[in-house]
Amino acid sequence: MDAHCSVTGVCEESVFSSLFRTHARTLRNYLFYKFGNEEKANDLSQEAFLKLWENCANVPKEKAKSFLYTVANNAALNKIAHDKVVLAFEKSSSMKNKVAESPDFILEESEFEDKLQRAIGNLTEAQRTAFLLNRIDGKKYHEIAVMLEISVKAVEKRISGALVALRREIEFIK
Repeated sequence: MDAHCSVTGVCEESVFSSLFRTHARTLRNYLFYKFGNEEKANDLSQEAFLKLWENCANVPKEKAKSFLYTVANNAALNKIAHDKVVLAFEKSSSMKNKVAESPDFILEESEFEDKLQRAIGNLTEAQRTAFLLNRIDGKKYHEIAVMLEISVKAVEKRISGALVALRREIEFIK
């Protein structure tokens, strides 16, 4: 009976609902901070819960959180290539709308934006996620540690490494 309960545990509506209440917001926030798109974060977190429900008989309750994050992260990575194409198109379109600004300013702004995006893109995934959670979302180190399931020291190391790398590439980032 115990083996049966552990296998079907996630399939029980009350267990699944509890997992959803416990992890949905954190998973959505994680995806948003990692990939920077709220709508996609919502979609990917919903997809991850749907996959968990579809595979509930194969996912033990104690592995459910890991399953959710793995599924969501993999789905997000699959969409990155598509996003790069969309961003390139949007960037070329937005440049056409800046005709009123001086050509020198536009060039300088564009070069800085490219440098910054490249510098952030060159960070390791771990550094980028911790850095953006801290600098963009204002999360404290201990909050990041809980979200990423790592120590506060590891968060400090990741953010410190990100700052060193960014400063090396762009001398005046503070």
